[in-house]
Amino acid sequence: MDTHAEPEQARHDAIASGPPIRQLFRDVIADRLPSRRPPQAAMLFDAETDPHWDDRSFLGDFYNEILHQDTCQPTTADGLALIAALALDDRIPARHRFQAIDLLFRAATVAERHLAETWPATPPHADPDSEARARSTVEARTPDLLTRWSAECPAVRLALAGLAVVFPTDRTLPALTPRLQTFTHQHPQGTDIGDYVRFVLVLAAQDDDRILTVTEKLTDAYWTGTAGGVPTRARALHLLGQMLTKVGAGLTRPPAGQ
Repeated sequence: MDTHAEPEQARHDAIASGPPIRQLFRDVIADRLPSRRPPQAAMLFDAETDPHWDDRSFLGDFYNEILHQDTCQPTTADGLALIAALALDDRIPARHRFQAIDLLFRAATVAERHLAETWPATPPHADPDSEARARSTVEARTPDLLTRWSAECPAVRLALAGLAVVFPTDRTLPALTPRLQTFTHQHPQGTDIGDYVRFVLVLAAQDDDRILTVTEKLTDAYWTGTAGGVPTRARALHLLGQMLTKVGAGLTRPPAGQ
């Protein structure tokens, strides 16, 4: 009798299906995108997987397949449909929904953020057509994401607030002030969350002079600044991206032992 058969089969099945987060992502995408999946979905559905994947390394590879080293490629817009579907599903843990929305933010702001970094030169890996398609894809899905505000936890709401000011509308901008009021009461100026929320509200006011003043004040004090000739929106989104990354690093850190 082969007493090692069952454990060996279980090990083989575990390798074939990959780490738990891959299995969960696959289930969600199978339900939400049952047909015509983008090419990046192969990372979820291929029979063979990297035996060295754990949740963290898989996520890094998966997100990089969609937004490659923070640059847009011709298939980026298609892959963002996967990310939006994950961000909309309650089966996905909150910290991963935050990361999904953060990736949507980064994809939508690639052109401006990179312009702010390389001004007056053209970003070396710029792909204007792919960047425009990525931005349009995120913009089309933002209303559905924002309708989830009341059901989302505070961390995901912070990410949604960043996305809301990337695509401002007459409906979303007035809603931000009351929606972020709790954060301004609980997190004073000078804290990561407090500064981030207040900067979102500055952007929502759409006063270019004030946006420029606050951007310069914050970058002089804490953050990586950009050249004075950079367009104000690009400078502001470059700063907001840094702030969202810093806020997310604390909010999405997994519990000890995971």
